[in-house]
Amino acid sequence: IGGKDSMSGTFGDIDVPPTLVSFAVDIASLKTVITPELKAEGNKLVLFSIEKDADKKPVYDQVLKLYDSVYKLICDKAIVSAYALDSKGLAAAVAKMGMGCGLGAKIDDSVAAEKVFGNGLGNIVAEVPSDKLAQVLAAAGAEVVGEVITSGFEYAGAKVSYDDIKKAWTGTLESVFHSVSTDDNDKVDVPEYKASEVYVCKNKVAKPTVFIPVFPGTNCEYDSAKAFERAGANADVRVFRNLTAEDIRESVAEFKKAISQAQMIMFPGGFSAGDEPDGSAKFFATAFRNASIKEAVEEMLDKRDGLVLGICNGFQAIIKLGLVPSGKITGQTAESPTLTFNTIGRHISKMAYIKVVSDKSPWLQEAGLGNVYANPASHGEGRFIAPENVLDDLFKNGQIATVYSDPEGNTSMDEYYNINGSFRCVEGITSPDGRVLGKMCHSERIGNGVAINIYGEQDLRIFESGVKYFK
Repeated sequence: IGGKDSMSGTFGDIDVPPTLVSFAVDIASLKTVITPELKAEGNKLVLFSIEKDADKKPVYDQVLKLYDSVYKLICDKAIVSAYALDSKGLAAAVAKMGMGCGLGAKIDDSVAAEKVFGNGLGNIVAEVPSDKLAQVLAAAGAEVVGEVITSGFEYAGAKVSYDDIKKAWTGTLESVFHSVSTDDNDKVDVPEYKASEVYVCKNKVAKPTVFIPVFPGTNCEYDSAKAFERAGANADVRVFRNLTAEDIRESVAEFKKAISQAQMIMFPGGFSAGDEPDGSAKFFATAFRNASIKEAVEEMLDKRDGLVLGICNGFQAIIKLGLVPSGKITGQTAESPTLTFNTIGRHISKMAYIKVVSDKSPWLQEAGLGNVYANPASHGEGRFIAPENVLDDLFKNGQIATVYSDPEGNTSMDEYYNINGSFRCVEGITSPDGRVLGKMCHSERIGNGVAINIYGEQDLRIFESGVKYFK
């Protein structure tokens, strides 16, 4: 709960009373879920207003009927987007609905300023296609208040551009909470690598098994397991227990056995050991340097044509192990690539666009070379850095698998898209033969109904590619 620390006692002369914060959770069918962003120019904007009594309290019988009516209109696809107003009123709501998709709203001059800018708590503004307008207006409490336009906000002769709205929305606290670094926005030339051949598995398996190690602080094991299972693999998820010396010994033996029975290892994301000591999956990597586990990993790779995947915290682990870019557990040297703190100096949680620039890896055979995908990013230490000569060699060898880009595939140091300031926009790298892949963005966080308001393809089909490799 945001602000809980400031509510836990006193600050200066301010006493904070005991506070109850409650949340209501409901369920719904994905078929009836719509997103709030505006969809198309020319659609009408309709306001549903709740009734209030003499004491300004909602008339709940009417509210329930109104919301039920709105729900049925959504089910009938008469409403394509909607937003629940807050105390800032209609203007703020439609501005937010246009944010990100670049559209805007023109509010009819006949709508009172109090309704446009005043407290609108409980009201709902809905976007309605013109051919559905009559059906919507038949509902009680509905009135047309405007329409969707190409950009910006217009009302009573006043016009505010989309760029000005975006600047006000994103720039107000920029000096306090930096979201963009001071690096320049120079273009980055990223060559694409077309492989002459891709490593072919000689040890075929009808249904391969992926071993997913879990350490205290790991939080992506469920998503990772589901992604592999959807792709047709067996997922073997094991927790590394470290409360006692005996727990550690047993976990090492258990991990070694599990790896010997698997064809793939997936190092999942999270914050293993709370990102301590000094972050970046050190505990994760330390465990896999154990002689028994190291031997099992190398046997899987060298003798059984195995695959290794590391995402986010998992990428941090395998880069510290040396599995990328060397393909073996070698540790790191002063010349090795590494992942360090984001240039903005804090955790990043946002959608990122990544471009596939090499088709050398078996993990990327179902993704198109040059294609751009939207993936969630959530990390504090995801900035890829390496000496220039090392970067040159990685690109030359086709080991730079994916880079950060804009939705059109353009690469630059603009940190809106190169989200952590990675050298040459690098998001993912592979071993020399491509069988070990490490990347920062969460390709496993996909599914029916997930991030449905994000434009662009989201599925790199990494997991399907990994399973297909063994067929």
